[in-house]
Amino acid sequence: MPIYEYRCQQCGERFEQRESLAEHEVAKPKCLKCGSDKVTRAFTGFYAKTSKKS
Repeated sequence: MPIYEYRCQQCGERFEQRESLAEHEVAKPKCLKCGSDKVTRAFTGFYAKTSKKS
């Protein structure tokens, strides 16, 4: 299940939330610090680990 990172526009707090793809489509997360619903998704890099075939 992917982990999405969010940033609160009111207090600047960044937090992560684990959501399925279906949940992410309708998610309306609230800031864990101040409770604001003015939250935007923070775009971050990701790391994909794959098996190496020889």
